[in-house]
Amino acid sequence: MENITIEQAQELALAHTNRITETETADLLHAPGRILAQDMPAPFHNPPFDRSPIDGYACKAADLSGASKECPATLTVVREIDAGQHSDQEILPGQAVRVMTGAAIPPGCDCCVRQEDTDYGEERVNIYRSEKPWGNYCFAGEDFKTGDALLKKGARLSFVESGVLAGMGLTQAPVYRRPRAAVFTTGDEVVLPGNPLPPGKIYNSNLALLTARLQDFGAELSHMASIPDEPAAMAKALQKAAQDSDVIFTTGAVSVGKKDIMHEALSLAGAKRIFWRVQIKPGMPTLFSVYENTPILSLSGNPFGVAVVTELLARPMIQKMAQDDSLKLVRAQGIITEDFGKTSKMRRFVRAIWNQGKFSLPDGLHSNGVLASMIGCNCLLDIPAGVPEIKAGDSVEAVLL
Repeated sequence: MENITIEQAQELALAHTNRITETETADLLHAPGRILAQDMPAPFHNPPFDRSPIDGYACKAADLSGASKECPATLTVVREIDAGQHSDQEILPGQAVRVMTGAAIPPGCDCCVRQEDTDYGEERVNIYRSEKPWGNYCFAGEDFKTGDALLKKGARLSFVESGVLAGMGLTQAPVYRRPRAAVFTTGDEVVLPGNPLPPGKIYNSNLALLTARLQDFGAELSHMASIPDEPAAMAKALQKAAQDSDVIFTTGAVSVGKKDIMHEALSLAGAKRIFWRVQIKPGMPTLFSVYENTPILSLSGNPFGVAVVTELLARPMIQKMAQDDSLKLVRAQGIITEDFGKTSKMRRFVRAIWNQGKFSLPDGLHSNGVLASMIGCNCLLDIPAGVPEIKAGDSVEAVLL
């Protein structure tokens, strides 16, 4: 297929993208961003005992009836329980236990009193106020109870989920394996950073741009290389990468020029073309193929084109593989605060900044080969085909990055 819409391209790409079902065990301290592979019900009450939320005294509320500064309730202090300690000794009428925050409340007590409302007594304590039953009292299971379905299969682990799992006594979590992605760039005109820059050459920014964004999406990098403009070399790289990668991304050499070697390379590798050319700017010559069930998404060589198609196609593919709903494309509508003077004959995506319902444009050029003006941008304006120049105050829609 050729000259399809971006929605058609997304549908075709996802149709040839497989969900990862293999699981592994992740160390909880390094699990944020991972996707749970099974439900995680609570194995016990947390906290597993009634506890004090304050520093003070645990006692019976009935012993404090009518207590005041002028007429305190005087109780016998039978012991002290610090956080981490426990006692099965039942507290009788007229008795109290000094407790610290987090300490287990012994049987027989139904409230706790702040130490500020006492004379801090050690053997006998004067308490200057009454307390209702179960006041300042944290019950066992306040956080969660045995059998509570705390975390469901498919949940993305953040700091909160990690803390809950740790509260369940776990050090590891069952998660889905991360997608493994290979990235190859082409172009005899590009030089890898760290090397001298000969006349007529530019540094390869696409490799860093694409691999960084894929890692943002939670993918692992299986192969990374800059391949010469030689079809046989690229074909060999694709075949090798497909052996241990879930998806392959390439940049450059997808148009119709003399050095656009991806078409021949894919043919030599034995890949099947699914579509070529998408009705968007930038990124029109995007090429999608499949080699032995491994999808290959080939992007144009322009850095901004790479950035755009990575969001619109690579991101949904990784989302499906990883079963990570946090990667779903999110759209926002708002008012643009300045003019965009270019007529959009083809559907165009424009770098912009979204803030509280308003869109602004960055300083600098909006050329496909320019990346620096994307610094600070957090969205891509989605301008329909045939729209004349956009004026300040117009309503626009964008894909959030």
